[in-house]
Amino acid sequence: MTIQSCFFACSTTDETIACDKRKQLQSPNNNLFGSDTSSCASEMLSNSSTPSQYSMCSTSSLQSHLSLQTLPSVLSLQKSLSPETLKNLNVSHHCLFSFQQSHQITCLAVSSNLLYVASGYEINVFDLNNNTHVNTFNDTQSDSGSVKSITFSKGKIFTAHQDCKIRVWKLLTTKECNRHKLVATLPTLNDRLSRFVFLKNYVRVRRHKKQLWIQHSDAVSGVSVNNGLIYSVSWDKCLKVWRSRDLVCLESVKAHDDAVNSVAVSADGTVYTGSADKRIRVWGKGFNDIQKKHSLIATLEKHKSAVNALALSADGSVLFSGACDRSILVWEREDSAEYMSVTGALRGHRGAILCLINVCDLLVSGSADRTIRVWQRRGDSREYCCLAVLEGHEKPVKSLVAVSGGISEGSVTICSGSLDGEVRVWQINLSLES
Repeated sequence: MTIQSCFFACSTTDETIACDKRKQLQSPNNNLFGSDTSSCASEMLSNSSTPSQYSMCSTSSLQSHLSLQTLPSVLSLQKSLSPETLKNLNVSHHCLFSFQQSHQITCLAVSSNLLYVASGYEINVFDLNNNTHVNTFNDTQSDSGSVKSITFSKGKIFTAHQDCKIRVWKLLTTKECNRHKLVATLPTLNDRLSRFVFLKNYVRVRRHKKQLWIQHSDAVSGVSVNNGLIYSVSWDKCLKVWRSRDLVCLESVKAHDDAVNSVAVSADGTVYTGSADKRIRVWGKGFNDIQKKHSLIATLEKHKSAVNALALSADGSVLFSGACDRSILVWEREDSAEYMSVTGALRGHRGAILCLINVCDLLVSGSADRTIRVWQRRGDSREYCCLAVLEGHEKPVKSLVAVSGGISEGSVTICSGSLDGEVRVWQINLSLES
């Protein structure tokens, strides 16, 4: 693993990216196993792997060629910045540092000042305060397959794996070192033992195979924790709900007709799942449901190909979805409706949308076209502007994560992970000159 420190200075009108210096710091290398692309991403990569098909968008294209005409029936929400706004708005981005791993990056996560980087089955932890490698864990679990998702709750780390399991870790901090201890694997042994005797607890997963309904039967693609519950989705088409207190599986829902690629949960407990069946489904607990089980509230259908990524605004009122059709759809809750309806699309990426994050009033998207785009909503309107295109990765951008939850002193720091095995830490600066 190589850490590099480099600097990129770009304004919205710049067309060049300068790299002033590079420093390398060696950390232990390990042989990594497996690969990590969603079914949709794999299809896009196999069909569009040449540079001409993954043509890069320069920053000069921000105000022109904003849209590849995907989903023409959906209104475009993009608006070009006025000359007066362009004159006063100063947008720049810097690559603070980067580091290389020997295998493609499958997911990123941040807890406090620690950056968790999943590469194959191995998870490396870096201290963002001094850019140092802190710890490596899961490195002896080569049979777990690649790590698909990482999330945190009450001092625990939850990791989703290709071997159909969710692992629960605890960070042990001492004066000498930090290390991660495996404390449980879902479903737990106690949960399985309490159910395996009764035939009613078994479901058919293949023609000649049955297993307990509490087990995922394919790669766990996403995991999210909210209000004492753990939500996991899988390529087995299911959504499962676990109780974080004792790690017992409470529900299993056949959520989609194809692999489920992403899950997002709002503060009020509404669950959104995105699938390769091109649909987003909304789940919630009914007021009259005595058992308080999750049920289907709505199915959102506008995408024309597999949905890869979901992100929610801070208040949960806006849902963003990214798919292989190269479009980001914006869904908002209407006053007259009980669920989200599409308000428009953001276009400009030339490949599948693979990851999305919402940071304050900024939406950041990563794509198979190897670029990252930064979008901002314009005031109280429903219009969005593409403020910057971040370039530098040599392969599709698979994961994005914000270092902090909002914009501090006009800047935000994000991390991007790519199938080229590189992680980049970016600082995006926004200022409005009077």
